[in-house]
Amino acid sequence: MPVADYQTYCKMLDTAKENHYAYPAINVSSIVTANAALRGLAEAKSDGYLQVSTGAAEFASGGAVKNMVLGAISIAQHIHLLAEKYDINVALNTDHCQAGKLDSFVKPLMEETKKRRAQGLPNLFNSHMFDGSELPIEENMNIAKSLVEECAALEIILEVETGIVGGEEDGVNHEGTPSEKLYTTPEDMLYVYEQLSKITNSRFLLAATFGNVHGVYKPGNVKLSPKILKNGQEALTKKHGKDAFLNLVFHGGSGSDLADIHETLNYGVVKMNIDTDTQYAFTRPIIDHMLKNYDAVLRIDGEVGNKKFYDPRSYNKAAEENMAKRVVQSAKDLKSFGKTLFQK
Repeated sequence: MPVADYQTYCKMLDTAKENHYAYPAINVSSIVTANAALRGLAEAKSDGYLQVSTGAAEFASGGAVKNMVLGAISIAQHIHLLAEKYDINVALNTDHCQAGKLDSFVKPLMEETKKRRAQGLPNLFNSHMFDGSELPIEENMNIAKSLVEECAALEIILEVETGIVGGEEDGVNHEGTPSEKLYTTPEDMLYVYEQLSKITNSRFLLAATFGNVHGVYKPGNVKLSPKILKNGQEALTKKHGKDAFLNLVFHGGSGSDLADIHETLNYGVVKMNIDTDTQYAFTRPIIDHMLKNYDAVLRIDGEVGNKKFYDPRSYNKAAEENMAKRVVQSAKDLKSFGKTLFQK
C-alpha cells in the first residue's frame, strides 16, 4: 500500500479512537531501521507510523553533509517506495521539532510537499510535530495556530505538545524538570482545543503529558497518571458538548506498565511513540554477533578475519529481524495487531 493519503490517514485516526486502540509510531534513522519498522507492522497486520526526528534526519544525510531536510526527504522517499510492497497503511511523521528549528526543518519539508502536490505527487509527510512545550502555552499555541492553517491547506495534520516529557531524547535533556511541568492540566487541554479547533479544516493531535519520560527505565520506574487525560477530555465535553474530543499521542512509554498503556487507550490516545525499545532491539543482535564472532570480525595478529562475519549485511539482517519483532509486540500492546484498514 502506498503511504496513506489524507482521507485514509483521517480514517485511521477516527477508527482507532472509536475502537480504543493506538498505532505504533516507530522512530527511524536509516534505510535499515525503516525496513525493520515496515516489516514489523506488516507482520503484525497493523497500520502505523514511521517517523523521523531532527537528529535522525541529520544522521540519515551522512556525517559529511549533516542536512536535516535532505536526510528526512531521503528516508521519506525510501518509505514511499517500499510501503507499496506491504498490505498495510503507513503514515509518515516528523517528530519533536522545537520552535528554533521550524524554519530549518518543518517549513522546508512543507515546501517540498507543495512542490510535490504541484506535480500531482502525494504529500511527502502526512503530519509534522511542533514541540512548543518549553514555551508559555499562549506562545506555543500562537505558533501552532499559524502552522495548523498552513498544514490544513496541504492536507497535513499537525501534532503539538503541552507539558514537558521528562528524560532525554535526540540531544534535548529534560532531566530534573520540576514535576508539575510533567503534567498537562485540563485547562491546558481546553486551551489547545479552543485555539486550534476553530481553524477551518483543522485536524491536529495533542501530545499531552501525564508523567511520561523519555529514556530507559525499569518497569515500574515511570509513574504515569493516565487519569490526567481522562480529566482533560471530560473538561472538554462538559464545556463544549459530547462531540468535543482530542486525539492524543503518548510519548515516552518505555518502562510503562501495560495496564497504564491500556488505560490511556480509553482516554483518546491513538498514537504511541516508540524509539528506545526499538533502538535496543536493533542493537542487541549486533552486539551478540560481535561478541560471538570476535576473531572473525577483526583482523588480529596478522590474520584476515572472515568476510562473512564482518560484512555489514550479516549483522544488519539480524538487527532488522529483531527490531521487527519488537514492533509486532508494540502492536499487540497497543491493540492494533491484526486491525489494518488496508483493502486490496
